[in-house]
Amino acid sequence: MSRRTLSILMLTMLVLVLSGCNPQAAAPIGPDATGIWDKYFVYPLSWLIKESALILGNNYGLGILVATIIIRIIVLPLMVKQIKSSKKMQEIQPEMQKIREKYKNDPQKAQAETMAMFQKSGVNPLAGCLPMLVQMPILIAFYHAIIRTTEINSQTFLWLTLGQKDPYYILPIIAAITTYLQSKMMGQATQGNPQMQMMIIMMPLMILAIAVTLPSALSLYWVYGNLFTIVQTYFLYRDKGNMPTPKGGASK
Repeated sequence: MSRRTLSILMLTMLVLVLSGCNPQAAAPIGPDATGIWDKYFVYPLSWLIKESALILGNNYGLGILVATIIIRIIVLPLMVKQIKSSKKMQEIQPEMQKIREKYKNDPQKAQAETMAMFQKSGVNPLAGCLPMLVQMPILIAFYHAIIRTTEINSQTFLWLTLGQKDPYYILPIIAAITTYLQSKMMGQATQGNPQMQMMIIMMPLMILAIAVTLPSALSLYWVYGNLFTIVQTYFLYRDKGNMPTPKGGASK
């Protein structure tokens, strides 16, 4: 993962915060929504959460779970592509390490040789970032759906009021931990890459910083999504007998 990719992800996170900085000023969302954003993104999510909650005994926490699962199934092909890219990266790690050692005093040459190897091996180092980039508009739409739908933001789930911040910061911490676990599973394929290791640390911190300021429903969606991805990654790797393991460990 390049520095440019890291910058893109950080900027995307910033867009998430700025885009939803004052959604209360926007009109409540409903079936009469107009405009591409409201009509085709925000309202469908609002409707999906409400209908799922009603089916499950008016439980909006579970309604968000159902919506999360449906969304994750829709983006599943991208997630599978991400995992395949991670596996390919794992396979070429020995060669990448040789290049880093050979050109340790010439970073530009090392970068050029690495990109040449990516091209030869058919590896796209940015493929793993695509699911994350796709999820950002979904997060923004979720934010607006929650804040602009009274039936959602006024509901409670466990100790949470879905439209308000978690008063005990429990959910943001869980969101950060599950983000770290997910990143660690996917990042095992690129051990030895300092930029990737930095990303594994930075992403949970970024999620924590954002989650403590946003409605708890959004953190709940993020936690559900992380757990879904962790389980999915485990089974996809296990089925191939290629589960990522810590450096020096043996694969199953």
